[in-house]
Amino acid sequence: MSLHPTLQPYADAWTHSIDAITELVQPLVEGEWNRRTPCPGWSIRDVVSHVIGLDCEMLGDPRPIHTLPRDLYHVTNEAQRYTEMQVDVRRHHTAPEMTSELEYTIIRRNRQLRNESRDPGTKVRGPLGREITLEEAMRQHAFAVWVHEQDLRAALGRPGNLDSPGALVARDVLLAALPEVMANKANAPRSSAIVLDVHGPVEFLRTIRIDIQGRGTVETAPALGPAATLTMDWETFVRLACGRVTPEAVSDRLKTEGDVGLTGAILRNFAVTP
Repeated sequence: MSLHPTLQPYADAWTHSIDAITELVQPLVEGEWNRRTPCPGWSIRDVVSHVIGLDCEMLGDPRPIHTLPRDLYHVTNEAQRYTEMQVDVRRHHTAPEMTSELEYTIIRRNRQLRNESRDPGTKVRGPLGREITLEEAMRQHAFAVWVHEQDLRAALGRPGNLDSPGALVARDVLLAALPEVMANKANAPRSSAIVLDVHGPVEFLRTIRIDIQGRGTVETAPALGPAATLTMDWETFVRLACGRVTPEAVSDRLKTEGDVGLTGAILRNFAVTP
């Protein structure tokens, strides 16, 4: 038995991103691990700790028994507390400890993927202990590791891999989350359409349609007379959707047309990651 074909793209995306992360952090000296990243509240060490923790979760390792400090300003809800546990437990690890654990975790994860024969619909442990399918777990994992590769690249001034396999997974994950933003958070009018025109390394034109019941769906067909159109480059799309920048900070890279109130509401709620 081997990895199910449905899961292979996610395994390939993870492999590409985790190899890039290893290459980025291997030569860092101790002080560089404390460099700030675009991920709120996290240094390079914290991002790598999170990536290690994500893979430990995929491996089914027990979660660390650890008490979080009370003064972590970026931790404001239960989901963030859950995530922060894997990060804070490694906050005082040295550079060699970080790279060694990263390498060892990757070896274990590669072995797991080589032996993975489960069906994509198999239920596995997800965030906060909820059950999700193996396919969803691997898709979200590939997405998260690519996003954190980009966080590290931004912190180190080494851009790249904006069109890698992980980028394509990220495109699909982020687009799937946007109908909720348009329909419920931005209160787009029923029977309306919002167009997203994204250019750059990953290009796409998508229409978010809101039906008469107020439900949103993603379509590839263009819309005539949309209520709003948002045009931006791929990197800006990712940074906005992942909460790495505010709309005001990238206003020079955004073009909006249509209902001003609606475009403003969409951009204020554009971040879809926890």
